Amino acid sequence: MHSITLRFLAPRNTSHTGARISGGSVLGWVDEAGFACASAWARGDCVTAFVGNAHFLRPVHAGDLVEVRAHLAFTGETSMSLAIEVHTGALASSELHMVLHCAAVYVALDAAGAPRAVDRFSPETPGDMALAQRVQAQIAAAQAVQ
Repeated sequence: MHSITLRFLAPRNTSHTGARISGGSVLGWVDEAGFACASAWARGDCVTAFVGNAHFLRPVHAGDLVEVRAHLAFTGETSMSLAIEVHTGALASSELHMVLHCAAVYVALDAAGAPRAVDRFSPETPGDMALAQRVQAQIAAAQAVQ
């Protein structure tokens, strides 16, 4: 499986209707979707190696419908690079708006916790190729800053 979508309602754990969900909570959802996608591709345990270039475009409010979409962009020998997007909207509406997009890298682990090889994923469609190029550019930009 090279993509996964998690769909749920943003928690209403506040007494304020329409209260904003913290960015940290949204990033937690990003990691959950990325981990699920990477683990499915690797058919085993993975660890987060990188999440970067997270651009928040609008807030998430308590009670919003949330979709977190993780797409495998390309693989390395032991790693999987993904594009992850968060979309939200009112439960009564069918329209969702992008909240966040970012790149993430996960590394597959063996039983001893060491990196292990993963199956190769090569983008074939023009959309998949463009996604791979975008994710590669985001990761390279983050590495250049380090």
